[in-house]
Amino acid sequence: MLVESQARQESDLKKLEKKIEQEKNSAQEKIRQLSRREFENRAVALAIFKGLSDSLKYHQLTEIKVNLIPPESQQSKLKSKDDLSSQSYQVQAELELNLPAIERLKKRAGRFVLATNELEKKRLSSEDILKKYKGQQAPERGFSFLKDSCFFAHSVFLKSPHRIEVMAMLMGLYLLVYTIGQRQLRLNLKQQETGLKNQLGKLTDRPTLRWIFQNFQGIHLRPIQDNQKISNLTDERRNILRFFPKPCQEYYLLS
Repeated sequence: MLVESQARQESDLKKLEKKIEQEKNSAQEKIRQLSRREFENRAVALAIFKGLSDSLKYHQLTEIKVNLIPPESQQSKLKSKDDLSSQSYQVQAELELNLPAIERLKKRAGRFVLATNELEKKRLSSEDILKKYKGQQAPERGFSFLKDSCFFAHSVFLKSPHRIEVMAMLMGLYLLVYTIGQRQLRLNLKQQETGLKNQLGKLTDRPTLRWIFQNFQGIHLRPIQDNQKISNLTDERRNILRFFPKPCQEYYLLS
């Protein structure tokens, strides 16, 4: 099934423009460096510039000119007059957009293919395929979150299949708890029509629970004589705790 999305098309075109600009800047710098270089062999010089042109995805080199450097210009760089018999070349080229290639990519923007092994349309219609595909994004984001370096999952090495299954179950359970907690936090913020500051210091009613975890780093429980006191519990952190259930507040001795 071929799907075309207007929103994705706009996003793909913006990404394409960014990639074209990045390649342009990189190619222009390489051309400047190669244009200042002196080659002893004309064929080698052409091959290097042709290789550069072939490596470009959105541009191409045109008007490639190989110029013979006059011996007089080389004299100051040579060690002896006998070397004047050798020849050196410099190459000049223009960078242009590869319009046919860019046009093909623009036509593909916003389009993607969805496939299934269910051949009966009565069981799974095109609309159902698209709906199920969109539904995969949430768990995919969740598992990419679990692979984040903050959780050190990459440092766990298991050989036994049984232990791998247990670890997968624990990670799935942790993802479930994380998702429920984040959902509850966002629901409370929406109900009270307020928000919390994100990493940029702007209010949002859709903060990530990961950011909340990072925000609460550095809080310590300090026993003072017969009492216990929480240190580094700032007003901002107290405000965040208002949107969490009572057990979370009790954990920080607020209730």
